[in-house]
Amino acid sequence: MSLAVARRHPFLKVPAMTAMLASDLPLPLVGRGKVRDLYAVGEDRVLLLTTDRISAFDVVMAETIPMKGAVLTQISAWWFDRLEGVVPHHMISADADIIVGEVPALQAHRAALAGRAMLCRRTTVFPIECVIRGYLSGSAWKEYAAQGTLAGEKLAPGLVESARLEPAVFSPATKAATGHDENITVKRMGEIVGDEVADTLERMARAVYALGEATARGHGIIIADTKFEFGRDREGRVLLIDEVMTPDSSRFWAADAYQAGRPQPSFDKQPLRDYLDTERRAGRWNGEAPPPALPAQVVEATSRRYLDAHRRVTGAALKVEATG
Repeated sequence: MSLAVARRHPFLKVPAMTAMLASDLPLPLVGRGKVRDLYAVGEDRVLLLTTDRISAFDVVMAETIPMKGAVLTQISAWWFDRLEGVVPHHMISADADIIVGEVPALQAHRAALAGRAMLCRRTTVFPIECVIRGYLSGSAWKEYAAQGTLAGEKLAPGLVESARLEPAVFSPATKAATGHDENITVKRMGEIVGDEVADTLERMARAVYALGEATARGHGIIIADTKFEFGRDREGRVLLIDEVMTPDSSRFWAADAYQAGRPQPSFDKQPLRDYLDTERRAGRWNGEAPPPALPAQVVEATSRRYLDAHRRVTGAALKVEATG
């Protein structure tokens, strides 16, 4: 982030970090997702490291977004702390000193861990995205406007775009390795994971969303919709895993600007999406990899959005020590 940007946004008092495209740690690499690198720590723990990679329209950009990985990790850690006693989860620690103490092989890599790494309990992941929709927006609005349904289930007639859904709708989806996840019915979810597990996942997802929605509203944010992932640990417990109510997994709206009947401005990667939309309309990008190069102002604007989301959700500016 440039000094000029920092001066325009004095609340973003964050020391410079080295942007990370990919990590290289002395642990067995389990896999790399669009944003996260996953390492094995023995047989019962994993290290989840969030890079500064960013994707849009299912394409990973060549450029990184400074501070993005730290924002996603620290927002998730903030929520996990507040979910103690609500639902069991996988986070052990997101503190670099504690992680190095638990995994001495990482001592020389502490700078790479700072802010962006989380030590977690290892689970077998359920192949379901557990989506909670508190408002009718995005793909849900498109389906409802065309068919009056959400994932094939009928909703009340006469709803408008961005209308509040009371109660919130549980809308599961299958996890896709590439491309878009596919919305499915709760009945189909039960066929995939079993009715008992399906009931447990829905109950836990609703409990997390209820706490998150109420907490965020107190900070002037509406969580319009969000998605959760769950896994089962070696003791058989179902745990909330991955990220929780971040700008990447949720749709955040400003409560004081909310107005039903129209799209809402959100705290996410909208500057990036807007730029890519412009490139597609101009015929300079076909919507597939490789993506167009991102101008510096788009990278900076997107970074500011993530930092602003952290401040609004947690009530504090992101504080991560310099690593560059």
